This record gives sequence, structure tokens and C-alpha cells, in this order.
Amino acid sequence: MPHSFSLPPLDIVEHTLANGLRVVLNHDGAAPVVSVAVYYNVGSRNEREDRTGFAHLFEHMMFQGSENVPKAGHFQFIMKAGGTMNGTTSSERTNYYETLPADQLPLALWLESDRMRSLAVTQENLDNQRDAVKEEKRLRYDNQPYGQIFDLINEMIYKNFANSHSTIGSMDHLDAASVEDCQEFFRIYYAPNNAVIVLSGSFDADEALKLVETYFGDIPSQPLPPELDVTEPTEVASTYREWQDPLAPFPAFLIGWKIPPRRTPEFYALYLAGKILYEGDSCRLYQKLVKGDESVIQLFGFTDERRGPSSIFVGAIPKPGEDLSKIRETIMNEIHDLATHGPSPAEMEKIENQFVNDSVRQRQSSMARAQAIAEYALYDGDPKLINTELERILAVTADDIRMAVAHYLNTENRALLDVVPAGQG
Repeated sequence: MPHSFSLPPLDIVEHTLANGLRVVLNHDGAAPVVSVAVYYNVGSRNEREDRTGFAHLFEHMMFQGSENVPKAGHFQFIMKAGGTMNGTTSSERTNYYETLPADQLPLALWLESDRMRSLAVTQENLDNQRDAVKEEKRLRYDNQPYGQIFDLINEMIYKNFANSHSTIGSMDHLDAASVEDCQEFFRIYYAPNNAVIVLSGSFDADEALKLVETYFGDIPSQPLPPELDVTEPTEVASTYREWQDPLAPFPAFLIGWKIPPRRTPEFYALYLAGKILYEGDSCRLYQKLVKGDESVIQLFGFTDERRGPSSIFVGAIPKPGEDLSKIRETIMNEIHDLATHGPSPAEMEKIENQFVNDSVRQRQSSMARAQAIAEYALYDGDPKLINTELERILAVTADDIRMAVAHYLNTENRALLDVVPAGQG
């Protein structure tokens, strides 16, 4: 890219407690708020083949009370203190986070430490949260048109079970789970030495560290979780599948590619290629298919960023009567063009400006900072990478993008999922 641009480095202080809990402090007094992000090194990638869905089940279980906090008390404490909070699960990690007025930092640390220390893993909580997960699966996956296509494409892209199975997991596995299974999962993965806590916002660093030590310091560490193998062969697991979707009003398709892990030079180049191809109204595929041909109702593209082999998907829901193969041909022609000629100077300038803008915005939010720092700490072992990431992205050249697209996307090594409305196969 033509310009270099750097932001002033964020203030980052690292500390590790005797029990192995990694603590990262990012002081920023711009607003009288503090965000706390606790990231556990457990996602769907860590699950056994006969116990999928546990990482996500635990995201629910973590709000069911602990020794000193009643069921659903976590929400009430935070809301009454004027804060916001949530938790999420991915293939890579499970996270919990809250933003509060700065003087409420002790409350956030007390709540997070109480459940790390003494989560109520009971039969009653397991039963009701199992039901909550089943309801979520029905609402978000089973009873939504196209609701299962992203899980299906992952099974086609990845051969290694750690990578290929869905985060929501198998309801049969959850039904078969015992309280003892859950207690064991909690002991192994929800240990202080398997977690990172990040504080970002307005606080005194020495005082904040003392508070973390007070609340978390005496939680015992555990033996490290089992070693994890997420390696993949180069080939996708399956190149074609037709899926009959009883709820789909129109046919659709999704194309998926396997790409290198996050923070590799090829990943950066392909991440930028994705923005040129499918992100925003000015991207190539929107201009060609939505504005130009007016052949699709919806276009979607996504880069799934992982510590191991990652992926890119592109898909579309065509307008009634449109030729799906012609739309796919347009997509592959644009990829071929990018692989042959690379992006234009105008496209490079656009994505450069976008990244600079995104980086500035991220820094304005204590929660966005806390989450980004937690990812670098957990995934890469270095929270200070947040200060150099923009420069690495801006160093990617048009030729880097051209070569990466030629190698990874402009190829027959891809998965195609055809979605057929039921009865139209």
C-alpha cells in the first residue's frame, strides 16, 4: 500500500499471577468507564468427538450463579451499576465482558472471580441450560431459512474434526452429558492458568492490579488442558454437496476455501482480497451482481479468522429465475481477474483508508480495545501486537494480494454447497 500510517501506541502493562492468570492493563482516562474482558482458552476446537457443544453450553452455564452470586444475579448487578455485559463462544475461545462506570471496577472483578472460582455446576442448572441451548438451536439454526449453511460449509472445508464441527454442537451429545462431565470440563478449561483478563479504561494501574490479585489470586491453577492438533491437509474435505432446505424460499449457494492461519502474510493478503471482493457497496461483487446484473437478492462473504487453518466463504441468494451457474461464473471471473491483475490503486487506497478508520474507531471504545488486546494475549502471547497490527496490514502490497488470490482462491480446491428449496431438487 502506498502510505504508511501509525497510531500512538496504547499503554499496555502485563502481569502474571502466581496461579498463572495473565493480566493485561490498558489505562486510558478519556472517559470515566472501565471495560473488563475475561477470555478462556477454550472453544469448539477443544471438544471431544462425543461431547460437542460443551464450550457454548458453558457460556450459558456461567450466568447460572456461583457461591456468592445468585442465578442471573450477574446481569442484575451489572445493570443496576449502569453497565453492559455479555459472553460469546467461537471455535477459538469463550469470552465474558462488561463495561461499567470506572468506580465499579471492584464489582466486575468480584463477579468474574466468583464464577471462575465456584461456578454452580449442578444437575438443575445443566438441565435448564441444555434446554436453553436447544431452544437457541431451533431459533437460530433449524427454523431459519439457510440457517445451517455455514455449519455445512465448514464440514466441507475442514477434514480435522477440531475445525469442522459446529460451535452449537450436537443436541444428542448435550443430552448424554452428565454433571460430572460438566464439572470436569469446567475444572480443565476454566482455570486461571487457561485465561486472560484485560482491563481497559480509567483506573489506577497499581490499585487495579491489587484488586485483581485480591479477587483472583487464590483461585487454584490446574494441569494444562490436553494438547490440540488443528492441522489440515491442503485439500478441502468435499468439493460439492446439494442441501435440501425445507425453509428456503429461493435457491442459494455458498463457496468455501481453506486458507492459512491468522497473522500469516498470506492471511493478511487474503483478508484484504475479501474486502475488495465482497465487503461494502463499492466492492467488486456487489457492483457486478447487485447493482450491475441485478441478479441477486443477497450477496455475502466472510473471512473466518482462526489460529489454525482459516477459511473464506462467498455466497449469494439469486433473484427468482436467475441462472446460478452464471452468478458463480461471475464470482470466479472476478477472483481470476484479481489473481491475474491484482487490485487497482484506487482499491488499495480504499481499503487502506478503511483500515485506518477502523483502527481509530476501535481505540475510541474501551470494550473494543479490551477485546482486541485479549485476543492478541490469548492467541499470540503478546497483547502489544495491537500497536503494530495496522502497520503489518498497511505493508501488504497489491502484488501480495494478487499472488495469494492466485494460490488460494483461483483454484478448483474449493467447496461448493448448493441450497435447494425442498421439493425442487
